[in-house]
Amino acid sequence: MSIFIARHGQNEDNAESILNGHRDRPLTELGRRQAMELALGIEKLGLRFSKVYSSPLCRALETAEIVASKNGLEAPEIVDSLIERDFGILTGRPHSDIPVVCGDNVIKTDTITYFLEPEGAETFPQLLERAKNAMEEIKFKKDEGDILVVCHGDLGEMLYAAATGTGWKEVLLGFHFGNGELIDIEQNGSTHLVKLEQFNI
Repeated sequence: MSIFIARHGQNEDNAESILNGHRDRPLTELGRRQAMELALGIEKLGLRFSKVYSSPLCRALETAEIVASKNGLEAPEIVDSLIERDFGILTGRPHSDIPVVCGDNVIKTDTITYFLEPEGAETFPQLLERAKNAMEEIKFKKDEGDILVVCHGDLGEMLYAAATGTGWKEVLLGFHFGNGELIDIEQNGSTHLVKLEQFNI
């Protein structure tokens, strides 16, 4: 069995450079095209899923529904623990507020600035622990065949960390999970992860 992890397409907050977290704004037209490109990529690769699981937030669920519909799969099942990281007091604020609120308490990469401990936010160690629990919850369902999990950027990266046994800082510095991207996690005793392909438009 392999678990494939996909990130949702662009949503309105992504387009407006707003930190979303648990905010629940829908996909943009670009986001829907990214979801369809993801669906077409999955079809092109000949992947067939026995089950699709999704975060409860509409940007992930709509992406999962587009993929499921295009590939003739059953409607996605919501798993609450796949929800994005709680951004605390940064929820709904512009990306430009990160240095104002967090100062140097961030991790900067070429593509993104990760804030670490703003008031009320899940820390990455906490998020990693939740990702481990989410993986166990999904494995406990004992599905036969490959499955698809549709979720979010920060949570998806911690699923990567949980699956590979990689430290959360190392993942943030070395790996970016973009809108509409797909990861393959092979479950064969000693779990390892291979980035399969990117379907960004």
